[in-house]
Formats: sequence, C-alpha cells, structure tokens
Amino acid sequence: MPITNLERFLPEGTLPFLKTWFGEHIIHIKITRKRQSKLGDYRKMPDGSHQITVNGTLQPELFFFVLTHELAHLIAFQEFGYRISPHGQEWKQTFRMMLVDSSSVYANDLKPIILKFAKAPKANFMSSPDLVKYFHIEDCEDESLYIEDLADGDLFIYRNERYSLDGKRKKNYLCTNLENTKKYIFRPLARVEKIS
Repeated sequence: MPITNLERFLPEGTLPFLKTWFGEHIIHIKITRKRQSKLGDYRKMPDGSHQITVNGTLQPELFFFVLTHELAHLIAFQEFGYRISPHGQEWKQTFRMMLVDSSSVYANDLKPIILKFAKAPKANFMSSPDLVKYFHIEDCEDESLYIEDLADGDLFIYRNERYSLDGKRKKNYLCTNLENTKKYIFRPLARVEKIS
C-alpha cells in the first residue's frame, strides 16, 4: 500500500514523519477489521520486508499512535539488532523519540497526554488511563462508566453479576460479589454499570 493511501486513516500533517520513518524499508501495511486483542502488530517477513497491521476502525490520532508504536519496533530492531527485547529499553527509547518528534500532529488537548506517555512508554496503550479515557469518549453514550468513577459503597453490575465497591487498594479496587460474597480486585478502567 503506498504511503499516501494511508491519509484517510491519519490526522493531518503525519505524512512527512511517516516518509522519514519508512525510509527505504519495504513495508506492507495491512488495515484490519476491529480486533479486541490488539490494535496493531509488527513482524519481519522471511523475504526481509516488514509487515505492519493496524485496526482500520481506530480514530485517526489513535491510528497514528499505533502505527508509530509498530514502526518503533522496525526502527529499534534495525538500529540495535534483532536480539533486543520487543518492548525493552531500545524500543522505549525509539518510541519516545518518535512520539516527541511527532507530537505537533496531535490535538491540543491530546498533546500533553502523549508527551506524558512518552516519558515512560508502555508496551500496551491500555496501561495509560489518560489515553484510554481520551480515545473512548464515545463509549460514554452507553450506561457504563469506569469503576474509578464510583464511590465506596456504590453498587454496580459487571458481566451480569452484582458487586459493591469496598474501596481502593493501591491502584486497583476491592469489590464484593453480592451473589457469592467473594472479594475481587478490579482495575481502575473496568467498565461497569452503576446500580442507582
């Protein structure tokens, strides 16, 4: 796929960065349907070319963020060799530099979130509550909300079972299943339906 064919998936101003990052590499970009398990993926092909897949249903800025993540694998492997850890220090350093360099393409309210993430990039975008909240704004149209938005003692439904929120434990939340009285730990960004 020619790089210009990606324009409809990307925010404005991203092509100069991509042209630099792509360089002389032969890269096959595959736009996929929505995948729950991952947003993108990189692999080196047997013929020496590179394949990157990205979910085509992503918002343009998230699409660019994921594409940057995957290209950081290619660039880090090329620069440091294929024995490095896929999400090790070399990849983090490369991804950080790419995010900072391209931060101007992100919306004004997203740019500080990107720069904060760039200070200590994680392998999984879901590990950044700020990014998850930013890119899931449209999910607020349903009745669900994040468990971190509840107060101690609130009741909620998760996967068709009723729970009460007991309190915060470090970064996560301790909850009691009202059916079997067992205690469960929930991550802050678990989507739940509050019982009013």
